[in-house]
Amino acid sequence: MTKPVTHVSETTRLASPRARVSIPFGSIEPLFASLDVVAIVGAGGLAGLLYQLILDGSVADPRLGAGLGLVASLAYVLAAHCLGLYRLNALLEGEQEAGRVWTGWGLAILVLTVILFLFKASAGASRGSVVCLFVLGGLLLVLARRLGKNRLRSALVGGAIRGRRAVLLGTQHELARLARGDLLVRFGLEETGRVVLPRGDGTRLCAEVLQSPIDALIDRIRILAAEEIILALPWSHPQDIELLLGRLRVVPLPVRLLPDRAVSTVLRRQTAISQRLYMVELQRTPLNAVERLTKRMLDVAVAATGLLLLLPVLLVAAAAIMLETDGPVIFRQRRHGFNGKSFVIYKLRTMRVMEDGAAVVQARQGDPRVTRVGRFLRETSIDELPQLWNVLQGHMSIVGPRPHALVHDHEYGSTIANYAFRHHVKPGITGWAQVRGFRGGTPRLELMQQRIALDLWYIDNWSLRLDLYIMVRTFFEVIRRRNAY
Repeated sequence: MTKPVTHVSETTRLASPRARVSIPFGSIEPLFASLDVVAIVGAGGLAGLLYQLILDGSVADPRLGAGLGLVASLAYVLAAHCLGLYRLNALLEGEQEAGRVWTGWGLAILVLTVILFLFKASAGASRGSVVCLFVLGGLLLVLARRLGKNRLRSALVGGAIRGRRAVLLGTQHELARLARGDLLVRFGLEETGRVVLPRGDGTRLCAEVLQSPIDALIDRIRILAAEEIILALPWSHPQDIELLLGRLRVVPLPVRLLPDRAVSTVLRRQTAISQRLYMVELQRTPLNAVERLTKRMLDVAVAATGLLLLLPVLLVAAAAIMLETDGPVIFRQRRHGFNGKSFVIYKLRTMRVMEDGAAVVQARQGDPRVTRVGRFLRETSIDELPQLWNVLQGHMSIVGPRPHALVHDHEYGSTIANYAFRHHVKPGITGWAQVRGFRGGTPRLELMQQRIALDLWYIDNWSLRLDLYIMVRTFFEVIRRRNAY
């Protein structure tokens, strides 16, 4: 077996300083499409003016020509998209694309003519004005495209094009062909780091030597705030892909597979379809951007309202704790949150001990460490109310898998399959497992396994309606005081 050599690096930008104003890669096509629309609408208004001026020397209303240009622009944008005129690699090519531009524009004028005929609107738009629109529009489209491509190349060299932040993993053979600029142009990726995977026998990945580079990768992802993980592996070795994907399931980021050398050779021959479409999604994020925003808005609204309404309850509980025992009112303990990042969770102190280290013992029924006031707080879940502040901080959510002490995460992570999946979402004050009867301690391993299964079901089936349902169910669970001690 060869000695594993791990290489983790943070790549530099194509240009040394990052531009102050960056353009997201995904906005390039809409920007060029908008430029074409403006050019065509302007050509429509100008064509109407020129035609009427040449015809009888009068000045016509440019709004009719601009309206015709707007209709034609919609048809042209669709045609240009189908012809691949908005792809970044096409926009960066040096050769002229006037032929394809005129082809798309001719199709757009044909569509406009058919629309005028079908709606019997040809009387208001003369044939001469349509011909003028065709000539002026085509010239302006070619000119606008040339100017836009020059500005785009300058932006790329100046580091103003921003792709999706990605960390690359792969074999040295596959990674060697992927330069940073090539990744941005072909796939819309901004490389923030790469990991060269060692091979056990020179040809296949070896499970025994993967742990070190995967650990380094996870640390690098958290430091660089990467948005996704990109694999560069030969497609002819599916076992390697499955092996690596299994190790990456602990990371709540999308994992995509790039076309390998053999597939890329074929893809370079086509120009109509973006190569981004040929990246294979192996793992998706549990919640997309819209869902995360929706859940966060609900969390902030509920947490802020809850803290405001329950502040008197918190003050009374704090006073009772101080009167019964000496020590802090707030209990602090480190927990793992989203993506395995640690944070400090807040609770009202209910015990005479403050455990947070290598030995944390779960509370048991009749536990002598629990104070009299603490027992009431635990049964009514009032001790959990300070976690509303954790929610406002962004460390927790109202609904999600309950966070465990760090030592318990390490213990159960090595004995329960897919335990790390719980960190794909933020931990919650309440959760699906809690309203299904798994509130409180889990003295037996099988009870924890059932709780984890419910947590994973929640992650796979999340919806706003489910969160609201769990919140309502939580109220009745608190009243029942089931498994609360």
